[in-house]
Amino acid sequence: MSDGDGGLRVATGRAEVVRELRAAGALLAGVRAPVPARPPWLTVALNAGGPGRPVALVADGAGNRPAGLAALVLRGRGVAVTAGLLGDRLPAPEGTPPARIPVRDDATADRLAAGVLALLESLRRPWTLRLTGLPMGDPTLRALGRLRPDAAFANARSARLVDELAAAGAVVRSRDPRDVEAALPALLASRPDRRGRTALRAAARLHAAIGQVEVATVTDGDRLRAGLLTLVDGTGRQPWWGWSDAGGLRTEMGAPVVTLALRGGPAGPFSRRSRAG
Repeated sequence: MSDGDGGLRVATGRAEVVRELRAAGALLAGVRAPVPARPPWLTVALNAGGPGRPVALVADGAGNRPAGLAALVLRGRGVAVTAGLLGDRLPAPEGTPPARIPVRDDATADRLAAGVLALLESLRRPWTLRLTGLPMGDPTLRALGRLRPDAAFANARSARLVDELAAAGAVVRSRDPRDVEAALPALLASRPDRRGRTALRAAARLHAAIGQVEVATVTDGDRLRAGLLTLVDGTGRQPWWGWSDAGGLRTEMGAPVVTLALRGGPAGPFSRRSRAG
C-alpha cells in the first residue's frame, strides 16, 4: 500500500523482511538502536522466534530511503491475530529497553502508526497489537495513542544484571567464538525451556562471530562456578545471560520499559464494542 507522499510499503516473508532490515541500517544507526534492535539480532529472531508471519512496514523518505520501520510478527490463534515486534520472544539483555521502532521524525511516526493500524484492520479478523520493550517517549507509540485513545500503556522498571565476577575468583574473559561455543552448554543449562535455550544459543553464536559477545568464566578445576555472556558494542558492555554459585552477579534497577496493548477488528469477542460493555 502507499500513501503517495513518501510512501508506505509492506514487506512480508523472511527474505523481504531481512532485506528491509538491512536497508534500514543508516536509520537504525541514527536512532542509536541497541544490539537487540539491529538486523543480525532480528535475523536470529526470524529463524528462532517460533511460528508467525513476519511483516515489515516501511515509511519511505527522500530517495526511497527508509525513514521509518516497524518490523512485526503476526501470530494467529483461532480466528484472532496477535501482532508484536519482531524479536519480542528472543531473550534480550535486561536493564535498558531492547526494542526500537526507528523513525526519522514525528511526522514519519504518524505515518507509520496509521499504516500499522491500517495493516491490522485489513486482516478483517479480530486482532491484538502488543508492542513491548520500547523506551519511554517512543514517537510511534505516542502517535498510536493519539489515533487510538483506547490503547493501554504500561511502564515497568527493568532489572539490570551487574558483572562483579572478580569477587568470585579468577575470571577468564574471551571474545573468541570458540571459547563462547565451549561455554554455552554449561551456561544455558540453567535455562529451563528448550525454545529459550535454542534462541539464546543462536543469538550468542551469531554475535560472537561478529565480535559482539564476550564470555566470562570462573572455574574450580574442571567445574564451572560462574559464567556470563556480555554483549559488546564498541566501548559499551551489557551483561546478558549468566549464573554463579560463587557470587559476583547481582541485579539493580534499570531503565523504564514501555508496553502498548490495543485490540480491534470486526465485531466479536475481541472488538471495541465488547470491551465497552
